[in-house]
Amino acid sequence: MHFLDQAKIYLRSGQGGPGAVSFRREKYVEYGGPDGGNGGRGGDVVFEAVHGLNTLIDFRYAQHFKAARGGHGMGKDRTGVSAPDLVIEVPVGTQVFDEEREELLADFTEVGQRVVMLEGGMGGRGNASYKTSTNRAPRQHQPGEPAQEMWVWLRLKLLADVGLLGLPNAGKSTFINQVSNARAKVGHYAFTTLVPKLGVVHHKGREFVLADIPGLIEGAADGAGIGDRFLGHIERCRVLIHLIDIAGTDPAEAMRIVEAELEAYGDGLEDKPRLVALNKLDLADAELVEGFSAELKAAGADEVFPISGATGAGIGALLDAVLAYLPERTATETRGGEVEEAGEDSADWSPI
Repeated sequence: MHFLDQAKIYLRSGQGGPGAVSFRREKYVEYGGPDGGNGGRGGDVVFEAVHGLNTLIDFRYAQHFKAARGGHGMGKDRTGVSAPDLVIEVPVGTQVFDEEREELLADFTEVGQRVVMLEGGMGGRGNASYKTSTNRAPRQHQPGEPAQEMWVWLRLKLLADVGLLGLPNAGKSTFINQVSNARAKVGHYAFTTLVPKLGVVHHKGREFVLADIPGLIEGAADGAGIGDRFLGHIERCRVLIHLIDIAGTDPAEAMRIVEAELEAYGDGLEDKPRLVALNKLDLADAELVEGFSAELKAAGADEVFPISGATGAGIGALLDAVLAYLPERTATETRGGEVEEAGEDSADWSPI
């Protein structure tokens, strides 16, 4: 399944149906009078957050959404049929912005949440409604209210409890594959992860959603590498895990680069609690681990967790620390552990 986290679409509600101009014509009925019915109401444009969607890819191929117009009023005081609402299903975590991307119109954070984005036009009055004691044969009617229309931007922010970030090749994909049944691509080159990945982690009777985003490099806020567009997917996380490669050139500098990009991005990411994990423990000796841990603490890390995403060493202590930042019952546990991601399922974590 292809991943798409933003799309621009056109919306138009239904126009109200026109009222009818009609007069009763029946044998043996004298002075039948007006009997034109009112027009039907046009359809609303409604957004609804549904379970089972995790991408906006459908909106790449269908970008125009138009609700049906209301039916015409008819003779014999028959009201036109009201058009059904046009319901647009979006993934949980979708935000709707205006065309200039300046105003947030809706934010879908729960399954079943519905927002009427555009209201359909009211049906016009038929000539029967204009009849008075002095106007016995009115011929005026209303055409029905016009439709509303607008362009909107959809932006998807995945709902996860914990976010995973770091430089390219820090071992994030290996880590998420180790602690969940996610099947992220692993390679010995940078940017093997091109789109965010989700996995459900089970640890000590608890479960939470872990989100892995593509690696950041220096200048990502200015568009370097893949840029920082995927940082929006961890804005809702309660805690972030910063993975640092112990085999990298300078772990302290790696931490500084990512911290600087978070600060440049803003939106509260720089204030979120972060757990620093020194990854690839299996490639270093105890003296090197101790030395790099001291450097990271001197650079601002409160605590450093030496781990190995490949062997599972040290991951239990890291997950214990993660649970301390989560509520007693996460959204995943409330939904019964069901998180839909292309090719990814949940599983109990245990070190290899």
